[in-house]
Amino acid sequence: MVRLAALVPRRYVAIGGRGPEDVVADARGRVLTGVEDGRILRLDGLTGPAAPRVEVLAETGGRPLGLELHPDGSLLVCDAERGLLRIDLADGGVRVLADSVAGEPLRFCSNAVALSDGSVYFTVSSRRYPLEQWIGDIVEHTGTGRLLRLAPGSDTPEVLLEGLQFANGLAASGDESFLVVAETGACRLTRYWLTGPRAGHGETFADDLPGMPDNIWRAGPKGPVWVSLAGSRVPPLESLHRAGPPVRRAAARLAVRAPFRPTGTIGVLAVDDDGRVVHHLTRRHSGFRMVTSVCESGDHLVLGSLWERGVAVCEAPATK
Repeated sequence: MVRLAALVPRRYVAIGGRGPEDVVADARGRVLTGVEDGRILRLDGLTGPAAPRVEVLAETGGRPLGLELHPDGSLLVCDAERGLLRIDLADGGVRVLADSVAGEPLRFCSNAVALSDGSVYFTVSSRRYPLEQWIGDIVEHTGTGRLLRLAPGSDTPEVLLEGLQFANGLAASGDESFLVVAETGACRLTRYWLTGPRAGHGETFADDLPGMPDNIWRAGPKGPVWVSLAGSRVPPLESLHRAGPPVRRAAARLAVRAPFRPTGTIGVLAVDDDGRVVHHLTRRHSGFRMVTSVCESGDHLVLGSLWERGVAVCEAPATK
């Protein structure tokens, strides 16, 4: 059993924008994120003693969520309003890679990963609720999340998996034989096989997580998969999920109208390529709420949040 460790923010850094929903680190330890007004920011010097530098790289014209550094040096952005985008980090140019699937507008695009063969895989959290009503999908338990693939040179995504409970974070295994998909609404990680006898099939990778997984990230093939936990498990919500569709729909209508405030409990996990949890860090009564992403920068963890106006910097646990 993995021993719980404290997730203690050592520094909070305001970034001049609300909702840095995803954070990813580049090879130099700089952290990229997107905020509510559509800007893509690069944060340099987060772990140093001086004030960090905040640089605007681009503006998507929508609401950026998941980010992924492409092997060609560009940045992939899942934009909840515009679809799957690619940003040229040299000049800030924005290009739409995909904005529809089989004639249906691509909305609530959530997270992406690029593989060495040039393929891009990405998730859609919900086909029923937009980002601003995300809690409706969690409550109704719609199971309309998707995993999609965009082949090199194509502008037409193909659907690989359907029926996911709020598909969210996405990462590849170290050897790129499978993908790991976070299902926020089911508190589990799902594996989708890319190679081998199970290629094209999905299965449970890690179940019964201690919270709701959001974005996931790994530094490279030898590092663990870091999983942010956006919220604690809620037993009454899990009981509601076992009710019939009319009951869940009625509850969702109420949920999207009710004021939402996240709890002060935060957490992150690290899992290996066998689905074993190697780190579980948590903190109650934190001043930083709703951790929707985590990445490593040097010997620190950087936390992002859909709720906050900045990021939190924490000490990373010792390597196991």
